[in-house]
Amino acid sequence: MISSLGQKLYSNAYLLLSLTALFWAGNFVLGRGVHEHIPPIALAWTRWCLATLIILPFAIPHLKRDWPVIRANLPILLFFGIVGVGAFNTLSYTGLNYTTALNALVLQSSGPILIVLVSFLIFGDRISPRQTFGISLSLTGVLVMVARGNISVLAGFELNRGDLLLLAALVLWGLYTAFLRKRPAIHWLSFISTTFFIGTLINTPFFAWEHLTIRQLHGDVQTFAAIAYVSIFPSVLAYICFNRGVELIGANRAGVCLHLVPLFGAVLAIVLLGEQPKPYHFIGITLILAGVTLAARKG
Repeated sequence: MISSLGQKLYSNAYLLLSLTALFWAGNFVLGRGVHEHIPPIALAWTRWCLATLIILPFAIPHLKRDWPVIRANLPILLFFGIVGVGAFNTLSYTGLNYTTALNALVLQSSGPILIVLVSFLIFGDRISPRQTFGISLSLTGVLVMVARGNISVLAGFELNRGDLLLLAALVLWGLYTAFLRKRPAIHWLSFISTTFFIGTLINTPFFAWEHLTIRQLHGDVQTFAAIAYVSIFPSVLAYICFNRGVELIGANRAGVCLHLVPLFGAVLAIVLLGEQPKPYHFIGITLILAGVTLAARKG
């Protein structure tokens, strides 16, 4: 019974992608919140170190069986590990050191559009008029929430170096998502453990450089708690959910679910930080959910 329930959950793309958005919303809030306490590359490196150690005991039997396929497909696995794990998260955390929450959320809302664009340019994927309308509708909802109901706030939006780093990270995520269709035919535990290890490895020299020349990582309760969260929820669980979601419904339809990230971020702020819900919250949430429902439907 438990096994059957787990299989049903693992086959529900929208539940998996909603969980991904929830975990990444927490990652965004935390990444900005600890940016003065934890160096960005150190946060990314320790995140993937711990995530690799968590997943490895479960992955070892599958890695042994899949090793011939892994070795034959090492170039594409290096691409996934470098682009979607190592570079994406390091650029994101670094960008959060130099930009505002407003700018970061506005840029985050471009994620689904970049996925659609990359999928079209590289693989020729088409997007239907209904999906275009759905993405536009959910994007409008995101901007309403980001601007707190006053769209004129967005008129002061300006790009800085942090924004450019975040934009570069989102382009890389678009590439990662679009290319997931080229994922080798290996067990999902083999795939994420391999890419997590590659991401850790590629970040190691950058972490050493940051530690020796810029800022050091200090061991305290806040640091350990932050690393534990980002290693388990936005890493192990979110990557499992997102990769499976893309496998089930494709890159374009899965990508629009990224608009749920600011929605969940707003909900977390209301529940955990005591922020009062405002009319623009309900307007934004309604538009996002309507747009995601339209864009994610098949046909």
